[in-house]
Amino acid sequence: MLALLQRLLQRLFLLAERFANAVFGERLNPLYHLGALSYWLFWVVMATGIYLYAFFDTSVTGAYESVERLTHDQKWIGGILRSLHRYASDGMVLTMGLHLARHFAFDRHRGFRWFSWVSGVVLLWLVYASGINGYMLPWDQLAQFTVIATAEWFDALPVFNGLLMRNFLSPENVNDRFFSLLSFLHIGLPLGVMALLWIHTHRVPNAKTSPPRPLMAALGVAMIVLSVVKPALSQAPADLTMTATAIDFDWFYLPTYALVYLWSPGALWVLVGSLTLLAAAAPWLPPKFGRRAIRAFHVLAHPDNRIVPVKEDETILDACLREGLPMPFDCRNGGCGDCKCTILHGEVALGAYQESALPAAEREAGRVLACVTKPLSDVEIEYEPGAGTARPVQLHEARVVSLDLLAKDVMRVRLEVEGGETIPYYAGQYINILLDDGQKRAFSFATPPHEPGPIELHVRLIEGGRFTTHVFTKMQVGDRLRFEGPVGSFFLREDGDKPVIFVAGATGFAPVKSMVEHALHAGVARPMVLYWGTRRLADMYLRELPERWAREHANFRFVPVLSAPGAEDGWEGRTGLVHEAILADYPDLGGHRIYACGSVKMVEAAQPAFTKQGLSPDDCFSDAFSLAPRIHAKDADLVRLGGRP
Repeated sequence: MLALLQRLLQRLFLLAERFANAVFGERLNPLYHLGALSYWLFWVVMATGIYLYAFFDTSVTGAYESVERLTHDQKWIGGILRSLHRYASDGMVLTMGLHLARHFAFDRHRGFRWFSWVSGVVLLWLVYASGINGYMLPWDQLAQFTVIATAEWFDALPVFNGLLMRNFLSPENVNDRFFSLLSFLHIGLPLGVMALLWIHTHRVPNAKTSPPRPLMAALGVAMIVLSVVKPALSQAPADLTMTATAIDFDWFYLPTYALVYLWSPGALWVLVGSLTLLAAAAPWLPPKFGRRAIRAFHVLAHPDNRIVPVKEDETILDACLREGLPMPFDCRNGGCGDCKCTILHGEVALGAYQESALPAAEREAGRVLACVTKPLSDVEIEYEPGAGTARPVQLHEARVVSLDLLAKDVMRVRLEVEGGETIPYYAGQYINILLDDGQKRAFSFATPPHEPGPIELHVRLIEGGRFTTHVFTKMQVGDRLRFEGPVGSFFLREDGDKPVIFVAGATGFAPVKSMVEHALHAGVARPMVLYWGTRRLADMYLRELPERWAREHANFRFVPVLSAPGAEDGWEGRTGLVHEAILADYPDLGGHRIYACGSVKMVEAAQPAFTKQGLSPDDCFSDAFSLAPRIHAKDADLVRLGGRP
């Protein structure tokens, strides 16, 4: 039933949007700005309400007359503002209702969006309650009906049990304190709406809270014209000694109040309560249009070369915006085409969109609209950055807490981030140490992401190297450094049961250490083997560590390779270039996945040789910039090793 309702609403919205695109254009289609219009109408309600309250007499005898003076004595100011207050309130209920209906129709209320959906349902009721409360303040016959109907409705609840209606049995029971209470509610409810609006949109990346100016101007003029042509006027003054037999009823805002007498207060509570609970539970109700559940995956975005975690049921656009990528967008509803990107690898689910925004030829070429596209595996995309500025990579300050000489030319540097901050990163990523003149030096995380405590770096002394020379000759415990990160798109993937081969050259062992330790911590059961190549045995500065991994884990194997062992090494193991040892051991590399960590020269020599022996280019990952890694797996089931939740 719900699926049928969703499909019906989806078709209706697509038809309405197509028509509105033809009339207003894609940029000014009001159906693409329902949330922002609700915000703008709220500010109109608040601004006009402040003016009206300044002239309102909060007494039982003065309320009606003060509203009449405001309406007629200030016809072109107070009268218009009163009408604007009324019509903006009506418009806000309408836009919020359509906003919720659209998200439901297009299945955008599930997964991580559940909070926005539930808070939106609460917001709609708060706005509705605030509007009903507003009908009580003029103290005319409609206000009398609204107050008494509300009392009878709430008296059906056991907590009141008929107590409220006693306050309206005679005019003497209604006093100034009652109107002070009504005024307090009419101030307090909108303040609650304001707070919840902020919470509601705070979790939405780059949420637009202002519609396009032409749309604001057109709607404002339309409401002013409506206020002049059909102004909001009071009815006859309230009189509790009699019951009004005929009132000018507001069927837009008060339809439920007719049901208080058509049915019964108790039956209305059942209806309203059931609909509210059903709406609040909608994110967890089946079905999902028959498709498989959308899980959390990752996006490798170009040209940023950034890894973006995608939450459950999150679109690619929302994920990229949340991580600060400058992906262009406008409507966020599949209507304008601004957020087009190309899927280089991976599987995605493309939601409903307007054909004019994504022609069939572009779709066949791998183009999608990021605002309506959700990943079904890890994916790699490419997009054209917008004019906006991307959020810069995070800057941190750290203190050197230890310096350990692991080999004559390898120093282990441990850094503690100021304030004890924990930096989330992926095993295999790196940081950029910032020098005084703005230059950067990149070093991989050697610590696994799950391990608390200082960040571990392996710094190799480079002859004439400015920073590495400083590390070996001048750096002391307590020194402070600035760095940016994490950065890089090199991280460990898991898809099916493909065995993993790690290739490390010299200090290329650092990212391998991070990946292997976290893989073992995460319980990865796939076969893993590490080939670590150095010139001499002394250069293999932490050889005992992978040897221990091999002893403690049956699925891990370690193969050390020396390219130029000395007589003092007494070496009887593998010799030569490290990638040649792999080629000798694996005549057919098809069905394997290789992670190569080391110099660009080493990787550039190894990658073509691996490809000749059957390794798919999509299964060769490297931390060398010239060989950007790809996320590509038809049956991808990524094990997130230290990634953000």
